Amino acid sequence: QLQLVESGGGLVHAGGSLRLSCAASRFTLDYYSIGWFRQAPGKEREGVSCISSSDGSTYYADSVKGRFTISRDNAKNTVYLQMNSLKPEDTAVYYCAADHGFRKCTPSRDLYDYWGQGTQVTVSS
Repeated sequence: QLQLVESGGGLVHAGGSLRLSCAASRFTLDYYSIGWFRQAPGKEREGVSCISSSDGSTYYADSVKGRFTISRDNAKNTVYLQMNSLKPEDTAVYYCAADHGFRKCTPSRDLYDYWGQGTQVTVSS
């Protein structure tokens, strides 16, 4: 069974940084668009960023643009989300997901086929 495993979450002060990792097993990530999503308590899961399988293009939500960077390391079969200048409102469980369609990525949850279990990010003020 295809698996995605997130890591790198934790507790950080406002203004700090974290790097999340999304590692795949039993499939090659570079054939998939990969998205990062987050869900805060009482809120819907929202798309934060994604990287396309077709051309490597990226997407960022307005709330994280300029602070977060998505990247992939095909040799390690891992996608990263570098998060800088973190704010308390970034506090959420972060999930990575894989879309097997060969296309530009989108933040639409419905297009993603495989999901990780999530990693908690907590930003204190």
